[in-house]
Amino acid sequence: MTQPRFFNRWLLFAMVAGAIAIFMDQDYYYTLLNFIGIHTLLVVGLNLLLGYAGQISLGHAAFFGLGAYTSGILTATVGVDPWLALVAGLAVSGAAAFLIGIPALKLRGYYLAMATLGFGIIVYIILNEADGLTGGPSGLSGIPSLSLAGFAFNTPRRLYLLIWIILGLILYISANLVGSRTGRAIRALHDGEAAAESLGVDTFRLKLKIFVWSALYASLAGSLYAHTLNFIAPSSFGFMFSIKLVTMVVLGGMASIWGSLLGAGALTVLPELLTVFHDFEMVIFGAILMAVMIFLPRGLVRGILDLYENRRYKRQGGRISF
Repeated sequence: MTQPRFFNRWLLFAMVAGAIAIFMDQDYYYTLLNFIGIHTLLVVGLNLLLGYAGQISLGHAAFFGLGAYTSGILTATVGVDPWLALVAGLAVSGAAAFLIGIPALKLRGYYLAMATLGFGIIVYIILNEADGLTGGPSGLSGIPSLSLAGFAFNTPRRLYLLIWIILGLILYISANLVGSRTGRAIRALHDGEAAAESLGVDTFRLKLKIFVWSALYASLAGSLYAHTLNFIAPSSFGFMFSIKLVTMVVLGGMASIWGSLLGAGALTVLPELLTVFHDFEMVIFGAILMAVMIFLPRGLVRGILDLYENRRYKRQGGRISF
């Protein structure tokens, strides 16, 4: 990727986000964009783990829930400052990922998927059963909004500014990580652990680092989610949501930072368009996943680019231009 092209992508992102903030005036669309931003934070982290490092996780919603409930409990019941609670959520999720990752990442493939699935189910059960701490199935209310220097992020438009500035920073950090020496080691890990080890990569340590890193992204998203809704319930952090996140990764394109934004956006907007089919939500997600894997196996971003290149190739009469 050349520097001008890289710069143009971020300039376009900033211009579009700024134009929306200036010209949009409906709270519903701001709310929808806020959820797209939160889901993108989750999907970028999962994409680093699944798409780039090749490590399967079916329990990513657990780290999302840990971040949300740590922020929610500390602010709603203890009175801790929301920003300190957010940092505490990062610490709790990071520690949990580290402790779970040490035994789980010794496994591979489907065995790793089952281990992370088990962790997600355990966290979900705890959130449901610990009524005195989490509110149980009824949820936890009274979570305050975030504020900075007396400016409260208590409206969809104000939250949009906060969430999308954070998202822009996370996307920038992730893009730099992927393009760094560590990013090259991560891609080598995806291609083959034995080959990566022969090149001097400490594969287990690298897998653990990227697992914790993705958990921190999920925790950040969870804290923002809690302070956006001011209410959380265990149903938002179950197994089905983990499957939805994997679907977002695959739909947007594995090993694609910008694909994470597209996948999260598509599957956040889709339920709004298909509210009449709410009972068949997972059937629709499954059908989308199958269709993408069959017709666009590299995801929407890479699939669209491939279609564009094929059309340009045909317009040139099959000639390759240099």
